Amino acid sequence: MKLILASSSPFRRELLARLMIPFDVVVPDVDETPRPGELPPVLVERLAISKAQAVATRCPGALVIGSDQVAVHDGVIVGKPHTHERAVAQLQAASGKVVVLHTGLALVNADSGRVQSEVVPYRVMFRSLSDTQIESYLRKEQPYHCAGSVKSEGLGVALLERFDGEDPATLVGLPLIRLVRMLENEGLAVI
Repeated sequence: MKLILASSSPFRRELLARLMIPFDVVVPDVDETPRPGELPPVLVERLAISKAQAVATRCPGALVIGSDQVAVHDGVIVGKPHTHERAVAQLQAASGKVVVLHTGLALVNADSGRVQSEVVPYRVMFRSLSDTQIESYLRKEQPYHCAGSVKSEGLGVALLERFDGEDPATLVGLPLIRLVRMLENEGLAVI
């Protein structure tokens, strides 16, 4: 079967390429607005499934991967900042605190309709950050399209004290360990 990543994220594309399996990328058209009262793990699982299913309906004979991620601290979902000012506010709020990233992962078999999905948490402890450190980081990295304003695979690692999770790829947005198992469940051996 053909493998498709239902994502516009260059970071997820880079992660999936690590598995050395040929794949295509199709950008899904899915409304990512949270539903009233929707908890972060429920939101990311719903969106991961929706993205994969939206592409699967257009691509028979494919296994379609969907993923979504939100950062949560102090019980509040922290999305992509898109602006410098919002990134400053996000990093000031996260300074010295633990942020939990919830990553939803789904694999949809376009022919059978079978859906496999999981939510993988990852905890990140931020260092206590000064305004000068935050400004310096944002000028250098410009992570305005990264949840929580941190690009941990780059300079963002300097903002962090420690990580707690089972798969470091989850931090970037695509839990590869879980994905390998899902692919094998569909008969696609990675190694």
